[in-house]
Amino acid sequence: MKILEGFRLRKLGNEHIIIGEGLQQVNFNKMVSLNETAAFLWYKLEGRDFTVEDMADLLCGEYEVSREVALKDAASLAEKWLEAGLITK
Repeated sequence: MKILEGFRLRKLGNEHIIIGEGLQQVNFNKMVSLNETAAFLWYKLEGRDFTVEDMADLLCGEYEVSREVALKDAASLAEKWLEAGLITK
C-alpha cells in the first residue's frame, strides 16, 4: 500500500487533520481527523510502500501492544484509509 500523492497530515491545535493539496485532490471533500496513534503511523509511512504487517511492526515498536492486537488495529485502519481514498493497494 502507499499513501496517495497530495495528501498531507497537519496538526491544527490538538487535532491531526489530513488535507488534500493539488489538483489531484480537487474532489476530495472529506475532512479526515486522526488520533495520535494513527497520526504516528501516517508520519512513519508517508512516502513509502507498506503492508499491514509493517504498520503492526511500528505499533509494536512504539506502544505496549501484542502483535495480534497490532495486526487487527492496523488492518482496520488500513481499510478505513482505503475507503476514504487516502491510500492505494
